[in-house]
Amino acid sequence: VLDFNDPFSTEVKPRILLMGLRRSGKSSIQKVVFHKMSPNETLFLESTNKICREDVSNSSFVNFQIWDFPGQIDFFDPTFDYEMIFRGTGALIFVIDSQDDYMEALARLHLTVTRAYKVNPDINFEIFIHKVDGLSDDHKIETQRDIHQRANDDLADAGLEKIHLSFYLTSIYDHSIFEAFSKVVQKLIPQLPTLENLLNIFISNFFFVFLFLFDVVSKIYIATDSTPVDMQTYELCCDMIDVVIDISCIYGLKDDGTGTPYDKESMAIIKLNNTTVLYLKEVTKFLALVCFVREESFERKGLIDYNFHCFRKAIQEVFEVRMKVVRSRKHQSHLQKNKRPTPNGTPRMPM
Repeated sequence: VLDFNDPFSTEVKPRILLMGLRRSGKSSIQKVVFHKMSPNETLFLESTNKICREDVSNSSFVNFQIWDFPGQIDFFDPTFDYEMIFRGTGALIFVIDSQDDYMEALARLHLTVTRAYKVNPDINFEIFIHKVDGLSDDHKIETQRDIHQRANDDLADAGLEKIHLSFYLTSIYDHSIFEAFSKVVQKLIPQLPTLENLLNIFISNFFFVFLFLFDVVSKIYIATDSTPVDMQTYELCCDMIDVVIDISCIYGLKDDGTGTPYDKESMAIIKLNNTTVLYLKEVTKFLALVCFVREESFERKGLIDYNFHCFRKAIQEVFEVRMKVVRSRKHQSHLQKNKRPTPNGTPRMPM
């Protein structure tokens, strides 16, 4: 359990809160994204009746806690210490069921955002307009426009126009929920500008079409180059990662079942019928670089691999700097704790 009074703990492992009314789809989102549960299996999930906390530590970058809140929590209940919850939160995801009457959800959203902002103005507020798979394209756009307008009008009426809300159309039956979570997680990665700059340098040296840095476990993309991302491209990358992991689990383990299905030798090449090549290579034991490259450029694969080696080395340096910062913060936190007086008022002796 994190020490909420420790100013360094929340910087090491920030929290993401999942909130919304009952049956809005919060638990289903968590199970599909982080537990590889089939969307159809989520139909049998029971309604959450208590706060569920879970560490998501798939990689050094995707490293946070997810708190799934039951929809019936009453913020006015004196037993609910909302200040403690919101104080160390990096992002608050509020899930709205797009196929239901969302007026009550908007009222709860306004209450939640205003309470959270007073405690922690640095929270990123992310609104998932969920279950849009049952809506037509026109209805999706209209629903998003209506929710966006009403939510911001409520904040303006309360004099809180400076609060920024981000809106996403999501469904667990396609890759929209993974893309939305990617956007949320990227805001919690302080190294994101450095990673994007590395990808832009890499893409400028070759005729790449797209570059993605993926977390292979959750299929969240940690960073991409400056090229706009389209859903079809993202889905191809996710499918490729699934194929690599599935085949590696069958053929990549030793006879006795030991080893890891994804290691430094992991690589995949898929040629598409539009003269484009998908190229996947391992960056770290948790991250993969997925490239869309033109077929004529892929003929210089040796040069691409050399530049990839340089890119991997730069990523490792980013990791090393981050780990030094984490160790320094933990050391400072330890020193601060030792300076606190004991219950009888005497100074603590250093260990």
